[in-house]
Amino acid sequence: MSMPGHLPPAAAPAPVQPLWQQPRTGASTASIVLAVFGIALGALLLVLLFVYFILGLGVGGVIIATVAALVPLVIVLLAVRWVDRWEPEPRSALWFAFLWGAGAAVVIALLFDLSVQIASYASGVTLQSDLTASVLQAPLVEEGAKGFGVLLILWVGRRYFDGPVDGLVYAATVAGGFAFSENILYFGSALAEGGDSFVSTFVVRGIFSPFAHVMFTSCTGLALGFASRRTGRGGAIGFYLLGLIPAAGLHALWNGAFYVVSDVVSYYLIVQVPLFLGAIALVVTLRVTERRVTRTRLAEYAEVGWFAPSEVDLLSTHTGRRQAMLWARAQPVVPGQDKVAAMKRFVRDATRLAHTRQRLVRGRAAIGSAPDELALLSAIGEDRRALLA
Repeated sequence: MSMPGHLPPAAAPAPVQPLWQQPRTGASTASIVLAVFGIALGALLLVLLFVYFILGLGVGGVIIATVAALVPLVIVLLAVRWVDRWEPEPRSALWFAFLWGAGAAVVIALLFDLSVQIASYASGVTLQSDLTASVLQAPLVEEGAKGFGVLLILWVGRRYFDGPVDGLVYAATVAGGFAFSENILYFGSALAEGGDSFVSTFVVRGIFSPFAHVMFTSCTGLALGFASRRTGRGGAIGFYLLGLIPAAGLHALWNGAFYVVSDVVSYYLIVQVPLFLGAIALVVTLRVTERRVTRTRLAEYAEVGWFAPSEVDLLSTHTGRRQAMLWARAQPVVPGQDKVAAMKRFVRDATRLAHTRQRLVRGRAAIGSAPDELALLSAIGEDRRALLA
């Protein structure tokens, strides 16, 4: 695809013989129903959670705490968007992930804590101290609840769950939602205490460590990302449990370090900075691998005429994609012809095709909902015609 200039005509398709053939299918009715039900349930639980916050903190306190909690949430969501932009996940799945984290996972954690307190009161035995609550209970319960949301996405939306990057995106979105609701509780409680408590709490949780929960839950997300390539629904449970070990371990280390390092600055440098730098290195490595897969697989289609060689460069590099969008925006506006939207679809469908091919080559097409190579090739043909119109 020449940039700038005009799009070359599509190569006459003498396409590679698909490795398997299957009728084009959309999301199953069951998947749609489960997605709608899950989003509605998460939203309902989030509303009930806000009612609970208002009863304990007051309307004014909750409003101020919510505005403050939006700051770290926006930081996290911008980072998620950066990670997800190569192969964006469906909006419905991301909404479910956020609402599960902000609503369901927080409710699960609160109910568990309440049950422990009731059991302690009924038995007359102290079952929970500050240390055990922060180092044992919170890591296990919270990471279990957050990670289970990612597992549900894998079970229901398997055709959109292609590997570790997808697991990372879903886990980070769940964690961002959880931290949002948790921050409202912490910020509101700090406001009630008065003084400098609110400012110090906001700085520590909102500025210094907005990615804390993201890093913990990403361990489970990465494990489930590998599960999407290696096993079915039952086997994914084992990967979920395996991912919980480092997730809960990091969470326990994070909370427990406060009992060892009293100075906040030292704590930040010793614990948070190394973990954050390690997470960045991992994300960059995964993104490079994702681009490499895109280039390798699309080059195979280019060899048989589905893409021009220049299009492979366009689709498999950030620079190429940026040039493609600049070209699309520079085209004359014609009613009924949205070149920008068509270019976005072309890039999206080609990227999905590359990852579909990867699953086929690796012999993983039978895991979960099989990707439809024929449907994607047909969609790419439609995208090309829209760009050439």
